[in-house]
Amino acid sequence: MTNPPTVLNLSGVSVRRGRKMLLDDVSFQVREDERWVILGPNGAGKTTLLQIAAARLFPTVGSAEVLDETLGRVDVFELRPRIGLCSNAVANTMPAHETALNVVVTAAYGVSGRWREEYERLDERRAFDLLNAWGVGTVFDRPFATLSEGERKRVQIARSLMTDPELLLLDEPGAGLDLAGRESLVSSISELAEWEGAPATVLVTHHLEEIPPGFTHVLLLRDGKVVEAGPIEQTLTSENLSTTFDMPLELTERSGRYSAFMKQS
Repeated sequence: MTNPPTVLNLSGVSVRRGRKMLLDDVSFQVREDERWVILGPNGAGKTTLLQIAAARLFPTVGSAEVLDETLGRVDVFELRPRIGLCSNAVANTMPAHETALNVVVTAAYGVSGRWREEYERLDERRAFDLLNAWGVGTVFDRPFATLSEGERKRVQIARSLMTDPELLLLDEPGAGLDLAGRESLVSSISELAEWEGAPATVLVTHHLEEIPPGFTHVLLLRDGKVVEAGPIEQTLTSENLSTTFDMPLELTERSGRYSAFMKQS
């Protein structure tokens, strides 16, 4: 049986800023039918890795292939529309007055605000349908800055899906949400992950409770280095978590949801 195509292939990737190594010899591969979680403490290099996957950062050392294109040999402005990215960095570029609908529809041109671009009615209909699919259709005409944190997260995910991407990258989508908001979003992402036509997905978090059921693989990072990577059932263990977070942890799993607590002596 032929393996599904590879959509992301990092080989020996390192990223250095001054004396600090943000990523250190990272090799990582994502196939078309896989849903990955990148898990690790603050400063582990998770967001840096996602920026490379999004074609927004180049490795200092090593090679990065995204959707069969090698970074450094491709026009990233042509590549980026094929990648859906949901992150605070993208959200922070949105003009405060821009409506939720425009936040989504402008992804078609890869811009943050609506200026002189001409959009077809079909584009606006798709943006509106995505807002509805993510439960925020009623806020389509409200300024992005006036939305609640949960509404902004859902608008951002709708935007990341606007171009029907081949690779979807979610950078801490549950950050800043309360318990109800987080659980609702996790459920929605889980439904997306299990949809047959969903893109390959990589989700970054440092909270096990934010791992949606249906995700297939996990990459554990610490200090810019890979601790372990592989199928989630085999790789996400108490031992590997303890190494990743430098603390004795006990992993629990229930109905595809995970949590961990410090081991009591």
